[in-house]
Amino acid sequence: MNIHEYQSKAVLKSFGVNVPNGKPAFSVEEAVEAAKELGSKVCVVKAQIHAGGRGKAGGVKLAKSLDEVKQYADEILGKVLVTKQTGPAGKKVNRLLIEEGSNIEKEYYLSFVIDRVTAKIVMMGSEAGGMEIEEVAATTPEKIIKEYIDPAIGLAPFQTNRMAYALHIKKEAIRKAQKLMSCLYNAFIAKDCSLAEINPLVVTKEDDVIALDAKLNFDDSGLFRHPDIEALRDETEEDAKELWAAREGLNYVNLGGDVACMVNGAGLAMATVDIIKYYGGEPANFLDVGGDSTPEKIATAFQIMLDGGQAKGIFVNIFGGINRCDFVAQGIVKAAEIIAKGGEGMPVPVVVRLEGTNVEIGRQILKDTPIKNVIMAPTMEGGAEEIVKLVKEAEKNA
Repeated sequence: MNIHEYQSKAVLKSFGVNVPNGKPAFSVEEAVEAAKELGSKVCVVKAQIHAGGRGKAGGVKLAKSLDEVKQYADEILGKVLVTKQTGPAGKKVNRLLIEEGSNIEKEYYLSFVIDRVTAKIVMMGSEAGGMEIEEVAATTPEKIIKEYIDPAIGLAPFQTNRMAYALHIKKEAIRKAQKLMSCLYNAFIAKDCSLAEINPLVVTKEDDVIALDAKLNFDDSGLFRHPDIEALRDETEEDAKELWAAREGLNYVNLGGDVACMVNGAGLAMATVDIIKYYGGEPANFLDVGGDSTPEKIATAFQIMLDGGQAKGIFVNIFGGINRCDFVAQGIVKAAEIIAKGGEGMPVPVVVRLEGTNVEIGRQILKDTPIKNVIMAPTMEGGAEEIVKLVKEAEKNA
């Protein structure tokens, strides 16, 4: 789960991280009032969306008067920002952060993430702050400094000291930088974060160390421990299908293509996405129905995939272990009854590959209840090739 910058800063501030004074605003009037309350000579008007690269897209403006705050707030609110992280559709700005300006001397990058290879938390820092860190890592990886943290010990003082000196932070700000690193780590652990990022971390001409921008991502599996974080969710920033799927206990990720996939197990789901790409198709989604599927759950999965008309074909690839193939088949029949009048057919081609528990019963159910546009496939490879072919044929005939 992601939250907005102003929310991230509020969380970090409660752990002792130094952040600029700021206030959220949902209208131009609120933005001007927030600037008045801050009383700063320079205010920053910042778009609040769940994506980076806002500055380059015109979503961050420096205002030196209340008139400029009003002007920039009016320009940014309601604007659709397109960045590398939003995709071509962009994201609409529904809220702003009005923040006091900082007297910046130097910008840095700092983050904590979980490294899957070492199964440890890693602190990453760079002097190339304020830039796209992915680009820095790709072109000049030597500029990324890493400290791997022993989970039994936690972040040690010598590691914060070593990071601060490696970043060449001036000596007057060393202790403040070390304290901020420790506070950021404490927040990462306490709130079950998957990412805690400050970009840029700045040292001011007054020797203060400030988190000028902040991003927190949270492990969805740990949210039950943090109702305060769950309450910060902004559903307007999330994919409607992904939210719907989550409420139904399904794992769904929109991939933007036109060949939908319904699979059980994350590994098989990833392999299914790969094989669709291999045969020249564009996967519409990653959808793992899990190991406890019922006919009702399968029917709901079909409704989610077909909602909005994005999917031009569906590949059902089930290897039943805990899952039962007869339940999947019953779900397909039920979905046809819900989606198509009288269960006569599906609106798009559906290729079904079943293997595993009760597979013969599942296949028999589909044979005994013929549904228009539902085709059985003997193998995963054959099924993927068939659905890609059918989708391309439908596009030609459209």
